[in-house]
Amino acid sequence: MDNSMLIEGFRIHFIGIGGISMSALARILMDDGCIVSGSDMKESHITRQLEEYGAKVFIGHKAENIADQQLIVYTAAVKEDNPEFVAAKEKGIEIIDRAELLGTIMKRYQNPIAVSGTHGKTSTTGMISQIYLEADMDPTVTIGGELDVIGGNLRVGKKDIFIAEACEYHRSFLKFSPKTTVMLNIEEDHLDFFTGLDDIIDTFRRLAILTPEDGALIANIDDKNVLKAIDGVDRNVVTVGIENECDYQGYDITHDASDKCMFKIRKNGEYYATVSLAVPGKHNVYNAICAFAVADISGINKNVICSALGKFIGAHRRFERKGFFNGALIVDDYAHHPSEIKATLDAAKNMGYENIYCVFQPHTYTRTKMLFDDFVKVFSESGVNVIITDIFAAREKDTGLVSAKDLADATCGALYRASFEDVEEYLRGRLKEHDIVFTMGAGDVYKIGEALLK
Repeated sequence: MDNSMLIEGFRIHFIGIGGISMSALARILMDDGCIVSGSDMKESHITRQLEEYGAKVFIGHKAENIADQQLIVYTAAVKEDNPEFVAAKEKGIEIIDRAELLGTIMKRYQNPIAVSGTHGKTSTTGMISQIYLEADMDPTVTIGGELDVIGGNLRVGKKDIFIAEACEYHRSFLKFSPKTTVMLNIEEDHLDFFTGLDDIIDTFRRLAILTPEDGALIANIDDKNVLKAIDGVDRNVVTVGIENECDYQGYDITHDASDKCMFKIRKNGEYYATVSLAVPGKHNVYNAICAFAVADISGINKNVICSALGKFIGAHRRFERKGFFNGALIVDDYAHHPSEIKATLDAAKNMGYENIYCVFQPHTYTRTKMLFDDFVKVFSESGVNVIITDIFAAREKDTGLVSAKDLADATCGALYRASFEDVEEYLRGRLKEHDIVFTMGAGDVYKIGEALLK
């Protein structure tokens, strides 16, 4: 697609405009003067914001929503039998996916930064954004969550720096045009699309090769699958980690009673900086080292980097402290993969709470089925009180092959509660001061915490 098309008056329609990434792209193009319309299955604060900004938003996908638009953009969740997709094809309107549009927009910027990995993309993108804002570099940011420092999921800046998450699902990030690529970690996920881990590693390898020779590939070499993905790749690889010697190595990691995490960084084997984080967990240390490396190689003063990282309080739905019920802290977390769950619960166990409760809503039947044993292992070994509620289907249909009750029955000590109301009733009778409860998952499990806080 040609950037020259995306000019004032150009008419674009987004199928699924209420999504985090789709809404951000819509806002960018409205700032350029494009006429934007879109549809979504339900109204949300994001669709209302878009309407206030000038977009025409339809609730429900209907053929009549497609009229005289010049371009249709859709997400990976939209199938070709979608009535708007069908209507656009019949009218001969050009149709592209979200990733192609994002890759096209990236080309406008001198330094596009793409943050990839199975886990930690949103937090790391947020950290990098906080640093560039602290350095007064006026970045454009699109993030897969909502960040208070930018007032949501998008910030439009100058045409110098573009910071974006890079998702591997449907190999979307292979349509991007990064100059700096961050590779945090690689694990099995999205197995409704990928054939297995080797397929995923190969996809990340292709992303590494996309990085230009005059760019930089920031790679966490403590992750064995990242090492496989970058093996033999002839690019400027900047290595980061904790366990292994690398260009930017974290060490002396400590946690204090206020949940803060402090660590030091060696650069090329020599002490370079001390970082204090307001977000807990070793996984966030990895995220912060990657963010530090991105900023340092771009010439940002290390004191500015450390100051910005100390101010980063996390994106919404990433270890987000929501409030207290009966003295117990309510935290919402987006973790929906076994490794993410383990990292979050490990961080919680360092915080000194008397009882830890985890209310988990599995996300998609495919992920639950394919990673079933991993979920069982993580929860069984966690030592926390686990309550599992029904699967959030997202883009899928129930095939009957797996259920939340199956997962609870297989997990040592876990309870199954079908409805959010049942979970609330269970927690109301037990939560007390010095307890912490996580509502965990990528669906709408956060509503349980909100109901308790009301």
